[in-house]
Amino acid sequence: MDDGALYLGHVLHRRLRPSVHVLRYRVLHMALDIDRIDALARRLRLFSHGRFNLFAFHDRDVGDGGPLRPHAERLLGEAGITPDGGRIVLLTMPRILGYAFNPLSTWFCHGADGALRAVIYEVSNTFGERHNYVIAANPDATTLHQSTAKRFHVSPFLPIDLDYAFRIQPPGERLGIGITVSDAQGPVLAAVHTARRAALSDAALLRAAIAYPLATLKVTAGIHWEALKLWIKRVPLFRKPAPPEQSVTVGR
Repeated sequence: MDDGALYLGHVLHRRLRPSVHVLRYRVLHMALDIDRIDALARRLRLFSHGRFNLFAFHDRDVGDGGPLRPHAERLLGEAGITPDGGRIVLLTMPRILGYAFNPLSTWFCHGADGALRAVIYEVSNTFGERHNYVIAANPDATTLHQSTAKRFHVSPFLPIDLDYAFRIQPPGERLGIGITVSDAQGPVLAAVHTARRAALSDAALLRAAIAYPLATLKVTAGIHWEALKLWIKRVPLFRKPAPPEQSVTVGR
């Protein structure tokens, strides 16, 4: 993957209960080696680190707003995983013309031997809050199966008392992230993100900007539009609880 790659694909959401609701939209992500973002910005004219450009990444768009590696390693340590300086790849939506909102940024944390050690699922809501689910990875698995209890408010149409099940194909030539949200009666919602890798170049970025115009802004607009449709369908609303006291939930 070198210093980074583009992943161009789609997200499919399918709500199963209490009303069926389906949406599908196109998405553009970058997979960034967190230690080589400055080198990537020097190589590309249409991508910048920490300043405005057609595409950009700012450290404050993820994590705690500070340096990326200390943040990720602190989360790993809180989950009982000892970091050893291995490569960390952040899958996230970049800023496009200065704007980005990431419902989910995924950190793939490797050991010094190159094996995948853990995945950090960084979830953001529209209230400006973030929470991290940290789950150790089976280094021998080509597809990861992970799970955790839900601890963080995301949607007013989903209660807190739910469980997440993840099915992950880590970034390679293809990428796959499947999330099933369940309660005691079974699945309530399923989301699948699939994408293909494209090498990062100025030409690729320009093509992506044309093919995915204002993609990051459309994510935020889509969240509110789909919320309106769920409200019209009379899907029950749940009051927003206080954010969890701990910034990390450890899954399995």
